[in-house]
Amino acid sequence: MSFQKSNDDIVCVSAVRTPFGKFGGSMKDLDIYDLGAIAMKNAMSQINLDPALIDEVWWGSGDTSNTKDPFTPVVARQTMLKAGIAPETPSVSFDQACTSALSAVKYGARSIKLGEAKIVMTGGSTSFSTVPFLFRDIRWEGKRHSSFMVEDPIIPLGYKDYAPVAVDSGNVALEYGISREEQDELALASHVNYGKAWERGFFKHEMAALEISQRDKKGNVISSKVLDMDEQYRATIDMAQLAKLKPIFGNPTCTAGNAPGMNDGSTAQIITSRENAEKLGLPILYTLVAISTIALQPRIMPVSPAFAIKKCLDEADLIIEDMKFIEINEAFACVPLVSMKLLSNDRFLKSDFNAMVKEASAQAILDNDEAKYQQLKELLNVNGSAIATGHANTASGARIMMTAAYNLKENGGGYATCAICGGLTQGAGAIIWVE
Repeated sequence: MSFQKSNDDIVCVSAVRTPFGKFGGSMKDLDIYDLGAIAMKNAMSQINLDPALIDEVWWGSGDTSNTKDPFTPVVARQTMLKAGIAPETPSVSFDQACTSALSAVKYGARSIKLGEAKIVMTGGSTSFSTVPFLFRDIRWEGKRHSSFMVEDPIIPLGYKDYAPVAVDSGNVALEYGISREEQDELALASHVNYGKAWERGFFKHEMAALEISQRDKKGNVISSKVLDMDEQYRATIDMAQLAKLKPIFGNPTCTAGNAPGMNDGSTAQIITSRENAEKLGLPILYTLVAISTIALQPRIMPVSPAFAIKKCLDEADLIIEDMKFIEINEAFACVPLVSMKLLSNDRFLKSDFNAMVKEASAQAILDNDEAKYQQLKELLNVNGSAIATGHANTASGARIMMTAAYNLKENGGGYATCAICGGLTQGAGAIIWVE
């Protein structure tokens, strides 16, 4: 189906990210405000945009413990000020877990549609490496130094009142018939596809190389290097190595090999209307065709990208066969695989959205078309995804959008759909079109 352009279309005019650093890697000393400012600056520089033209900032930030000001850090504001955006510009920091940077586009688009803004900076930043240890419950209790309990807030990664996300995901994988071996195969493909994409220079479009300097206690630079590749990538990984890894936290199928790391990075996308982009002579990277946010019962996180995509397909009156590529963040290998099972199930695709939400809450939605499942997998994450790229949490939603867009540009345009799951079964999705 061809896309009919309109002056009111929401378009992305710039999309760029930092490399994603591994946990405790080259980016471990980068302040979260500086990290986000790098992406914002690069997004404006990419199109020579005057920072004064930014009307609003919507910024995903899932953690405040690692900021200089953990109680009221206003991450978006401190980041935009460091990026050189005018102090009169309103900004919002928000936490929608991993969906944040994709959802930021939705909230920014609302402002444009309401006439409250013409150009909006969106994105997100995450630094796992700078998360501190915690001392809880000592403010009002007199305790001797030796009695302090130190807590690591990111081990295990999850939510205290629920099972770790790896446990839920591993169980849901089995409910949908996704084996450990199939998850390992997808993990290997992620690294292989990433390596091929990097070799042909694909990531130079979305990733701005980052110069990292080490300084002594007096602030003098003692060494520096340029990071132009995601540190999570492993060129020599194979199935035998993946098979040796044990599942984590007692789940049945998810391992450190078929899951991404806890990564550092930031992403930024600038959006406006088609009319304004053409008026200012700004390049149009992609057009936003549909965008969604969804939520389901907390235990079934791997299904949420499929539900977000279904909602977008319904909104845009498109079918999954209209999509040239599919980008689903590899929060665990089972997430895109479970979602592919659903997206190859005609009953799921053709049924009422709310009816499917109720069914998924009660049981696995089975009876997918196996041939269609295999066909859709051929369109999935063809340049690798989070298992190889890394998952910088609140930045990743924008990464999958820009990867899809640059991939479409490389392959003659068309439609792509992108989706990402978030903590306790949130989801966000989009359909984009490249001319």
